[in-house]
Amino acid sequence: MFYKDERLALFIDGSNLYAAAKSLGFDIDYKLLRQEFMRRGKLLRAFYYTALLENDEYSPIRPLVDWLNYNGFTMVTKPAKEFTDSMGRRKIKGNMDIELTVDAMELAPRIDHIVIFSGDGDFRPLVESLQRQGVRVSVVSTIRSQPPMIADELRRQADNFIELEELRNVIGRPAREPREDDAFDE
Repeated sequence: MFYKDERLALFIDGSNLYAAAKSLGFDIDYKLLRQEFMRRGKLLRAFYYTALLENDEYSPIRPLVDWLNYNGFTMVTKPAKEFTDSMGRRKIKGNMDIELTVDAMELAPRIDHIVIFSGDGDFRPLVESLQRQGVRVSVVSTIRSQPPMIADELRRQADNFIELEELRNVIGRPAREPREDDAFDE
C-alpha cells in the first residue's frame, strides 16, 4: 500500500534484483521502475548498489551503471574482490549490505516509506530498526522462483511484500537473448 503524499526512497541491491528477475525470465527496465514509484509517492531518492570489477578493461555492467547515474539514480559502487575458493575456482565477492544499511538509516528521519529491492535475509534487522523509527518498509523480491529468492524472515518482517513477478508488466522487458559475442571463451 502506497500513499501519494508519502516521501519514498528506493534501495536496490543490484545483483540480488538482477538474479531475481533473471530467475523469472525478464530484465528490469529501470526507467519504467523509477516512473512506477514516482507515480506511487514522492520519490526522493533511488539508490542502486553494485560492486564493480575494477581490473577488467570492460565490465558488462558498466553501461547500466553509467545510464542509471545519468537518469536519476544515486549509484553506490565499490570494487569487487576477486579470490580463488578452496576448490580452485575463481570467485567474485562484492557485498553491498553495509552501504545500503547505512544509507537507509541516515535517510530514515526524512522519509515515510522505504522500498528495498532484495530478498537477502541479512536485511531483516534493518527493516525492524526502520520500523521502530516509524518508517514503513516494502520489500520487492520473488517467492515464485525455485528456490524462492526472498528469505522468509525478511518477507515476514516487512510491512508489505511486493512480488516481483507481479511487476513484470509494469517494469519488465523480455530477457535479452544472448548474442554470440556475449559468450566467454573457456
